[in-house]
Amino acid sequence: MSPVAGVDVPTDHYINGERVGSERTFTTISPIDGEPLAEVARAGAREVDLAVRAAHDAFPAWAALGPVGRAAHLHRLADLIDANVEALAAVECADMAMLLRSLRARVIARGALNYRNYADLAVAYEERDWRSKGTWNRVQRMPAGPAAVITPWNAPFMLSTWKTAPALAAGCTVVLKPAEWSPLSCSLLASLADEAGLPPGVFNVVQGIGEEAGAALVAHPLIRRVSFTGSTETARHIGGAAAANVVPFTAELGGKNPLIVFADADLDAAAAKAAGQYDDAGQVCLSGTRLLVEEPVLDAFLTRFHAATDAHVLGDPRDDATTISPLIHPDHLARVEGFVERAREDGQRIVRGGARGAGLFYEPTLIAPTSNDAEIVQNEVFGPVLTYQAFATEDEAIALANSTNYGLSAILYTSSLGRADRVGRALRAGTVWVNTFLVRDLTAPFGGMGLSGIGREGGDYALDFYSDLKTLQILEGTVG
Repeated sequence: MSPVAGVDVPTDHYINGERVGSERTFTTISPIDGEPLAEVARAGAREVDLAVRAAHDAFPAWAALGPVGRAAHLHRLADLIDANVEALAAVECADMAMLLRSLRARVIARGALNYRNYADLAVAYEERDWRSKGTWNRVQRMPAGPAAVITPWNAPFMLSTWKTAPALAAGCTVVLKPAEWSPLSCSLLASLADEAGLPPGVFNVVQGIGEEAGAALVAHPLIRRVSFTGSTETARHIGGAAAANVVPFTAELGGKNPLIVFADADLDAAAAKAAGQYDDAGQVCLSGTRLLVEEPVLDAFLTRFHAATDAHVLGDPRDDATTISPLIHPDHLARVEGFVERAREDGQRIVRGGARGAGLFYEPTLIAPTSNDAEIVQNEVFGPVLTYQAFATEDEAIALANSTNYGLSAILYTSSLGRADRVGRALRAGTVWVNTFLVRDLTAPFGGMGLSGIGREGGDYALDFYSDLKTLQILEGTVG
C-alpha cells in the first residue's frame, strides 16, 4: 500500500479476490514533478498463470448467473465508482497527469456509466427468432470464457472500464493488465470490484511490463478473448499470440486523424475545436492532428486558431487554470521531440512551438509540411503536434484525409448537410464527427480501419465479441 495524492493505493496484484505480491517491482513516476509515486508488484509468468487460472475456475459460476445476476454486481460497482470520484481522479492525475478537472467532471464518471450501460444492454438483449425451411431458429449468446484485457497509459481507468464492462456483462471473467506507466487507478478499480462483491476470480488485475506480463497473458492457453488498446506495433505481437491459440482479438490502435474545415463552416467553432486538439498534451488517439482547410478561408482560420492556441496554459494539471498538462514519460517526450526535430531537418516549416519546456512539457506545435508524404503527416506523433494543409476542392479534401494508413476518426466542419453526408460517407474512418468532437453514444460501434485497429467495441458489438454465438434449430412439429 502506498499513499498517492492522499489516497492509500494497493500496489500488489489482485488475483482470485486477494492481493498477491511479486518478488520484483517497478517504479511508477508522476509526470507532474518526476517524483516516484509507488513501487508496484511486477508480474511474470507465474502471477499471470495464477490470475488466468483463477478466472478460468470462476467462469462457470459467473456465466451461470445470467445477465440479471451479473447486472446487480455491475450496478453496485458503478455506484462505488460514483462514490469515489475524488479519490480516483486524484490518483489518476498524479499517475498520468490528465487534467484533474476533466477527471472529476467526466472521465471517471464515464467508468460508472460503462458498467451500467453494458449491464443494462445485456439484460435487454433479445435473442433473434425466425422460421426457415420447416425449422424454428434462435441465435443465442454464450459467454466465451476468460478474457485478457490490456489497456494503455492514457485515460487508464476509463479505458479499463470500457473494456471490462462488456466482458463482465457478457459473462466472461477478466484478467486486466494496465500499462506500466500509469497502473494505480486500475488497482483502485480492483478494490472497488472487491467491495462490490464480485466473486473471487471474476475480476483480476496483474501489473507489469508488457514484454513480460502482457506477453504471458495473451499467449496463455486458457484465455478465450483478447482486447487491446495501444500501439500498432504492439498489436502485431498480440495478434500473433492470439492467432496461435485461435482466439478472437480486437484492437483499438492509433490514429492520424483529419480535421477538415470547409469555407462554409463556422470558423470560430472550427478553430476553437482545432486548438482543443492540444488537450491532454495531444495524448488522445482520436485527436484531429491533420488540419485540412479550404484555401479561401485558410488565413482567416489560422488567425482564429492561433488566438485560441495562445489562450492555452501549460501547467500543473491539478490547477484549474491549466489547459495543457505534461507528457506521460521522458521516453515519450523524447519520441515526440524526435518527430519534430526530424520534420525540421527535412525542411518542414515549424509555424509555432517546436520545443520542449520545463520538465515533461512540450509546446503546442503547428507544422506546415512541404509534402503530404512527410513523416510528420503520415505517422502518429501522439503529442501536442498538429500539421495544416490547404485544399481546393471537396475531392482533394477527401483524398488528403484518406491518404494515411490510419482510419480511426475524422472531424468535419461545414454548414452544408449535403456535403456532410457526401464527405462523411467518403472518409475512411471508424467515427466521423460533423461540427463536434468526442460525443459518444455508447451503443454505437467504435474502432478503426487500417493501422487504426481491428474489430469493433461499443453496445451489442462488444457484447457479441465477448460471446460465442450459437444457432439453435428445431424441426417444427417435433416438440411440444
